[in-house]
Amino acid sequence: MKPVLVRELIGESLREERVAQGKTLREISTSARVSLGYLSEVERGQKEASSELLASICGALDVPLSIMLNVVSEKMATYEKVTPLPIRPVAQAAA
Repeated sequence: MKPVLVRELIGESLREERVAQGKTLREISTSARVSLGYLSEVERGQKEASSELLASICGALDVPLSIMLNVVSEKMATYEKVTPLPIRPVAQAAA
């Protein structure tokens, strides 16, 4: 079985959210201020999005970055066949 890459799960999750909202690549690329081609490559898992770019895309989708990363984390756990860790408040996680 081919290992799944985080960039592929990020792209898949972004695309699923965009489609669920009925938005086009062009609408999101304009709002996120990223080229249409680059956004398409990110969605297809061909390009690794920087944290700044990912935050901008999530902003254009009106989805908190933390929620999108949690979705990706849960998908990765499914691929790895492990139980996702429960979400802990930041203060507890840092302790």
